[in-house]
Amino acid sequence: MADQTQPWAERTVDMPAPPSQQAYQRGVAQVQPRATAPVTPAAPHEPTGTGWPAQEPARGWAPQAPHRGQWRIGSGWTLFGGLVAFVCWGIWAISTRGDLTSPVLTFVLSLGVAAGLFALSRLVGRIVLERQLRRVRRSARGAHLITGIFLTGVGIAYLRQTGWVMDFVNWIRSLF
Repeated sequence: MADQTQPWAERTVDMPAPPSQQAYQRGVAQVQPRATAPVTPAAPHEPTGTGWPAQEPARGWAPQAPHRGQWRIGSGWTLFGGLVAFVCWGIWAISTRGDLTSPVLTFVLSLGVAAGLFALSRLVGRIVLERQLRRVRRSARGAHLITGIFLTGVGIAYLRQTGWVMDFVNWIRSLF
């Protein structure tokens, strides 16, 4: 068996390339540059004096808009925790049957602590995630989650101070 050729094998033929296609590459189209004449405008340029608008001068410090937009992402957690805290605070405040000055002051103080906790968790996230780990924060979900958990815990603490709610909880526990 001398030379058996396989019908599916690729056969190559060595042919000299024409001089215009010396750098031929398979699968690459050969495009000849177009000879173009310089374009002359129909009318000469006349300056009108408008030009580009001047760049606005730099103002003082302003918060960056993308960071403010990030605060909204995940705010449902904080809103949920705030709603739970408000409802539970309302039950506790109504059950005291007295002057509402102290309960209102307590609730406002709780909201202030929650705002401080949100700011602290954003600051820690900025220091740890952005500066040390060099990661980009795209939302405030973590800070909102922490704040929502805190506000839910505040609401539960208000309910634990309400006598008839705790009597009801203890009655439910005694059934099981």
